[in-house]
Amino acid sequence: QVQLVESGGGLVQAGGSLRLSCAASGRTFSVNTMGWFRQAPGKEREFVAAIISSGGNTNYADSVKGRFTVSRDNAKNTVYLQMNSLKPEDTAVYYCAADRHRTIVVPTTPYEYAYWGRGTQVTVSS
Repeated sequence: QVQLVESGGGLVQAGGSLRLSCAASGRTFSVNTMGWFRQAPGKEREFVAAIISSGGNTNYADSVKGRFTVSRDNAKNTVYLQMNSLKPEDTAVYYCAADRHRTIVVPTTPYEYAYWGRGTQVTVSS
């Protein structure tokens, strides 16, 4: 099993920045893809960004391209999400996700991830 713990959420004004972290523990040697999803009230969980350990391929949702950056420290089993130029519509609970399947194509649906954190709230005020 793999356990994921997010940190770094909070309240920020529009235009501001936040950095989320997600630390993995347990059978981390089996993890290939790590990424982020978010879920706003009344909406479905949506893909934000992810990165593959093998090769470092990344993928971003169109809504965050150019503003968010996903990165990974494999030595620390940690994935980060640097969020800049935040907008009120970025308000959501952000979930860290991980999966062990070997792929070079970044998975973007929740069903492709086996491990999930409990989430961290990000609130962007206007």
